[in-house]
Amino acid sequence: MKYILSIICIGFFITCLSQVPAKDKAIFETYLPGYFENVILKDATQKEAISEAKNEYRYFKVDLSGQTFPNDKKLYSEIWHQKPVCQGNSGTCWCYATTSFMESEVKRIANIEVKLSEMYTVYWEYVDRAQEFVKTRGNTSFSEGSEAAAIPRIWDKYGIMPYTVYDGKPKERNFNSHRKMVEQMTAFLAKTKETCQWNEEFVIKEIKSILDAEMGPPPEKFSFNNKEYTPKTFLSEYLKLHMIDYFNFMSTNEVKFFEKHELVEADNWWHCNNYYNIPVDDFMALIKSSLKNGFSICICGDISEPGYDNQTQVAVIPSFDIPKSQIDDNSRQMRLNNGTTTDDHCIHMVGYYEKNGEEWYLIKDSNGGAFDGACKGYRFFRDDFVKLKMMNIMVYKEAGKSILDKIIK
Repeated sequence: MKYILSIICIGFFITCLSQVPAKDKAIFETYLPGYFENVILKDATQKEAISEAKNEYRYFKVDLSGQTFPNDKKLYSEIWHQKPVCQGNSGTCWCYATTSFMESEVKRIANIEVKLSEMYTVYWEYVDRAQEFVKTRGNTSFSEGSEAAAIPRIWDKYGIMPYTVYDGKPKERNFNSHRKMVEQMTAFLAKTKETCQWNEEFVIKEIKSILDAEMGPPPEKFSFNNKEYTPKTFLSEYLKLHMIDYFNFMSTNEVKFFEKHELVEADNWWHCNNYYNIPVDDFMALIKSSLKNGFSICICGDISEPGYDNQTQVAVIPSFDIPKSQIDDNSRQMRLNNGTTTDDHCIHMVGYYEKNGEEWYLIKDSNGGAFDGACKGYRFFRDDFVKLKMMNIMVYKEAGKSILDKIIK
C-alpha cells in the first residue's frame, strides 16, 4: 500500500512540475544590421547609409531559442487591410498606422479599397505644429512623432487624398527620409525663438518651403476615377468617413476611470483631452470584442522591450519581467511612472488567434524592423505584451459602444 501511495505521490509531483511554465532566460545579443540599414538607408545615397548606420553593439533580450510561436499570419482571423508599407527613415508611424486603420474602415463602411496618402497628413501636421510653436512662443515640442488622434483633427481641417495623387517624396526615393528636413525646420524654429521673430505668416511660409523642397506641395484639387475632388470632398463624398465616429481610449491610474482626460505625452503636442480612461481589464476586453466583431484597431505603446524580437516578429513579456497573472492596473502604472513604458510606436491591429489559453494579435507594422522576419511588415503580439505595454487605442464608435454607454449619458 505504501508503495502504491508513493507512486501516486511521485506521479502527482511530476504532473505539477510539468504544469509550471518554463522560466525565460535573458541573453545579450550582438545587433546585426537589418532591413533598415541594408535597404532603407541605401535607398537615397550611400553617404546617408554610412552616417546613420548603427555601430555594432550588444543588447539585452529574452532568449527565444527552442520556443515556437504562432508567427504565421495564416493562423489568424484577419480583418481586411492594405498590404504593409514601410515608413522609411521617418518617425511617422502614427500616420502610417492610423491611415491603414482608416483604409480598413473605408473597406468596411463603403466597400472601397483605396490606398491613401500618409504624407499629405504629415505635411499639414508639420504646418500646424509650427503654427502652434509660434502661438505658444516656442513652448510646443517640434518633432516627427505624433498621435493617432491627430488624424481626425487634420482630416477634418484639410481632408485627405489618395496615395497616387500625392506620395510626398522625391521621385528618386523609394522611401521617406525626413531626418535632414526635420533638422532644417527645427533649426529654423530655434532661430525664430532665439530672435523672438514671432511672425506667424513668415514662419509658416518658411516651413512650407522646406516641406515643399523634400515632399512637394500637395494639390488643392485632383481627379480620381474620372471625377474632380478637393481633399475635403474626397473624404466626405468618396470615402464616406465621419471623424466624429472615432474614439480614443487609454488606461492609467493617474486620473479617474470612465472620464475623458488628456494623454500626457510630448507627441500629444496639441493637448488632446478626448481620451476615455478605462481600467486595463476593460481596455483588453474592448480590444478582444472589437477584433471579434470585425473592427480593426489603431494601437500605440512601448516597443523598447527585451521580449520584442525582429527575427521571430513576436512581442511577449518574459517571465523574468513579471508573471502574466500579476499584470494589472498597478503594474502598468509603475512602468508609466518610472518611464519604462512610453508611447514609442503606433501600429494597426488587424487580426487575432487563440490557442491553449493564449491570445495573440496580428499587427501590421510600418517600422523597418518589421520587415526583417519572414512575414514582411507584420508582428505577432501576445496578450500579456498588449496588457502591460500598450498605452492607447482608437476604435470606431460601434466597437467601443459597450464602454461608451457607461460614460456618455
